[in-house]
Amino acid sequence: MSNIQNIPVKTIDGKPSSLKDFAGTVLLVVNVASKCGLTPQYEALEKIYGDKKDKGFAVLGFPANNFGAQEPGTNAEIAEFCSRTYSVNFPMFEKISVVGDDQHPLYKELTNAAPRAQGDPDAFRDRLKGFGMTPNQDPDVLWNFEKFLIGKNGEVVARFAPTVTPDDPAIITAIDAELGK
Repeated sequence: MSNIQNIPVKTIDGKPSSLKDFAGTVLLVVNVASKCGLTPQYEALEKIYGDKKDKGFAVLGFPANNFGAQEPGTNAEIAEFCSRTYSVNFPMFEKISVVGDDQHPLYKELTNAAPRAQGDPDAFRDRLKGFGMTPNQDPDVLWNFEKFLIGKNGEVVARFAPTVTPDDPAIITAIDAELGK
């Protein structure tokens, strides 16, 4: 079992948990936000979860307010938004910090295991610079909706940039490859 699976987290309703609860499952761990231009990705995340959950797959959502204050709500408000707006059924966790001095240990491990995202994160960095922002550099999470694929054994096998949509063939192919192992 990997170190990542042992890191304590809490569900969005405050119950203690860890990725160990999902041992043997292929996971897509995503830092999410309710007020981001990428927020509509919730729809594709929920669709993939619905299509593949019976095959041993789960999406795990970790709300974070690290980028442009785009997740200002409480855990209860986030849960309500996800349920009402996108009919989210995949597991959601309490709001955490995914970068900076208060970075959650889970994200410290994820970024150490996969220091660079697939899907041209540099082009997205340039877009952020165009908006007058100073984007994070690798290995830090770049923005909301960055995705980490974790195999059944708990090891990080891929990382995808925020702009790589959940239904992108690169992600679907990687998920299916892990499910086939």
